[in-house]
Amino acid sequence: MAATRKTTGTRATAAPVKAEAHTEAPGPTEIRSQLVRTELLKAGVWIGLALLIGLCIVLVQPILLIFAGIVMASMLDGGTRLLGRVLPIARGWRLLIVCLSLLAFLMWTVMFAGSQIADQAATLQKVVMGQVERIAAWASDHGMGNFQLDTKTITDNLAGTFGRVTAAVGTVLGGLTSLVMILVLGIFIAIEPRLYERGVAWMLPMKSRENFYITTARMGFTLRRLMAGRLLGMLVEGIGTWLACMAVGIPMAALMGLLTGLLAFIPNIGAIVSGVLLVLVGFSAGTDTGLWAIAIYFIVQTVDGYLIVPMVAKKTVDLAPALVLGAQILFGALLGLMGLFLADPIVAMIKVALEREAERNAGGAQTKTAAGT
Repeated sequence: MAATRKTTGTRATAAPVKAEAHTEAPGPTEIRSQLVRTELLKAGVWIGLALLIGLCIVLVQPILLIFAGIVMASMLDGGTRLLGRVLPIARGWRLLIVCLSLLAFLMWTVMFAGSQIADQAATLQKVVMGQVERIAAWASDHGMGNFQLDTKTITDNLAGTFGRVTAAVGTVLGGLTSLVMILVLGIFIAIEPRLYERGVAWMLPMKSRENFYITTARMGFTLRRLMAGRLLGMLVEGIGTWLACMAVGIPMAALMGLLTGLLAFIPNIGAIVSGVLLVLVGFSAGTDTGLWAIAIYFIVQTVDGYLIVPMVAKKTVDLAPALVLGAQILFGALLGLMGLFLADPIVAMIKVALEREAERNAGGAQTKTAAGT
């Protein structure tokens, strides 16, 4: 009887051991090979990277709108900081003054200059197409080929040149909607930029947060200076072209000033486009007026290129003209008009990030050298 109880007790204690050994045994889906686990991890990283790139391609328009909102926020923040030097009040009130000033300027433009500019814009297309047809006829008479040009052909070619994103913002409704979204997003970011900066930093590893704060601070400084110089150039070129065109009698002076000022936001390409339009409109009123238009273009561009741009470039990222032009061609072909407008800020931000990374690498190399000696 005792033996039986002993045997039963032994069996009772052995059963849990067998069950425990069973739970520790590898299952059919468990990977024990370290090599296989490492290769699967690498494959997962590459697949995730490919999916991220594909997602960015699909969502390229919202991404550009968000970046445009950040650029708008840098303008508002720069105006708020500049106003703080002469008006020592709370930041919120200064930002409100800047936003109301922008709104008042837009309302003034629409109410007082809108009708005049709208009338001039209606005739601009006819004037430009007439001049283009004259050039095409002159080229055909001199044996340079037979050119059949119309408005639809030129518009389609330009739309195809500027990529697929242009189709999303090419219509009037799409452009206005995008502009409103950029303004609203820029205002929200400018109200409390530190909130969004801390939110992004919270998702990073703790050891990378200090470098993130330094990099974003430099990016913000660079972007504010870059946009301040851009706005100053737009103001000088727009008002200067408008007043000069009025003085010499070039038609559609207000529209020429507005287009020149807006296109000044795009370095290199904007100046070329505004110059071509100004010269075509000038020669439509006569040879003397056309020569005056050429003189006005060179004077305005000289003031902007040799006075405003160097003054701003001393305190911000000095970008090579060929680099900016190449980025504009690339982003314009891939991302459309939005990419063309934002090529300069994107290149500036990339350069700041690369310079900061090079600085970190140089500091790490010096630390290792000091430790080795």
